[in-house]
Amino acid sequence: MEYSWKELIAVDRYIVHANGVLSELDRKVLTLLYQPLIGAQAYSLYMTLWSELEQTRLWSEETTHHSLMAIMQCSLPTIYAERLKLEGIGLLNTYMKRTNADDERVFIYELRLPLTPEQFFTDGVLNVFLYDRVGKTKFQKLKKFFSDRAIDRTSFVPVTRSFHDVFSSIQPEKMIHKLGDEAKQEVTLQDGHQYIGKEQAMYTMQDDIFDFDAFYAGLSHHLVPRRAITAKVKDAIKKLAFLYGIGPLDMQKIVMSVIDPSEQIDIESLRKAAQEWYQFERGEALPRLYDRVQPLAERTMAHVEPKNEEEYLMKQLETVSPRQLLMDFSGGAEPALADLQLIEEMMFKQKLPPGVMNVLIYYVMLRTDMKLPKKYVEKIASSWARKKVRTVKQAMELAKKEAREYETFMKEKEEKGSKKPIRTEMLPDWLQTDYSQFERKQMRSEEELEQKRRELEERLKKPKS
Repeated sequence: MEYSWKELIAVDRYIVHANGVLSELDRKVLTLLYQPLIGAQAYSLYMTLWSELEQTRLWSEETTHHSLMAIMQCSLPTIYAERLKLEGIGLLNTYMKRTNADDERVFIYELRLPLTPEQFFTDGVLNVFLYDRVGKTKFQKLKKFFSDRAIDRTSFVPVTRSFHDVFSSIQPEKMIHKLGDEAKQEVTLQDGHQYIGKEQAMYTMQDDIFDFDAFYAGLSHHLVPRRAITAKVKDAIKKLAFLYGIGPLDMQKIVMSVIDPSEQIDIESLRKAAQEWYQFERGEALPRLYDRVQPLAERTMAHVEPKNEEEYLMKQLETVSPRQLLMDFSGGAEPALADLQLIEEMMFKQKLPPGVMNVLIYYVMLRTDMKLPKKYVEKIASSWARKKVRTVKQAMELAKKEAREYETFMKEKEEKGSKKPIRTEMLPDWLQTDYSQFERKQMRSEEELEQKRRELEERLKKPKS
């Protein structure tokens, strides 16, 4: 999300609130398990906010964001961006109120405790992302660090005494005295106070990241009753669909494969089935960024029927992964590892959504004779990231604009009498609008260019037919 002064300014005040007391184990979980996912700055922000609380206290003193900027030695946009990471992963809840007519604002930063090691390593999403960040060897070391040997207690007999075996009950006449009005006030928490407790951080995923309507529409009520899709199962489906890029139709098959005779769905079985599906489909141990597709929330053609070639292409670029797009271009052949690594790097560093990356690939390959020059890709990716391009439509409009500016520049250069031959780049139809109707020197004939464009379109359409 792009930073805006409307979201946060330095004079805005804030109070830190904690929903529990951070233990030594929590600190290690944050440092070793969460930090590889959120980065050092977000981790530093969390620990800085926590340090503002006195020992075993739940509320801090009120202060301004100027103070936070001075302590962390970073800008307000950076603090805002890192705050969003903490919110997204479930470590922070943010609340805001306006205090008076001058529009002064006060924020409450509610720090949430991290998951326990068991919750983290069995989450199904966080543990996979951690594996991807730190690698197999380090991941196994972390699992070993946060676990200990288990003792078989089946041969042991419990001998623990119960409460009533040790303590005697209070006599009735004393009970009446003990529970008088004055005593009740003593055992009741004072108004406006709360007990120091503990509640683990839980991140959330909205339903719109997965098309549940399409999922339910093709799901047989006889094989999988709707009551079998409990809240926990639904949450697992969202996470697995996001993690492995599973569509509604494939998810139907996965769910039907794990439902038991009592019409129950075991979450662990569902996870294993999703992993097996991914490994069978992709032949890889872990999902990569280049295997993702555009999130539903950022699709403009999700519920629109294409009316022309441009809209058809737009919808296609929203529903295929960058890896699949490269395979479509090459007639089904596996993309070069160097190209996949470049795409992975750009999506990770520049935070480009899969659909936007698809437009970039399409645009670059048609302008560079089916190549992906690294410097050229990096230049465009960084430019689009700065301009906060999030949808395929935005990317295509920006590509049109850049192509229009390029053609204008080349025309002006030609009109000034440049004697050097000017190469005209091959552009797809959606880039060739009314700005490209002037005469140009070409390295290929019009017939060759048109034939090349038709071949590319056929390659893209073939896997869909």
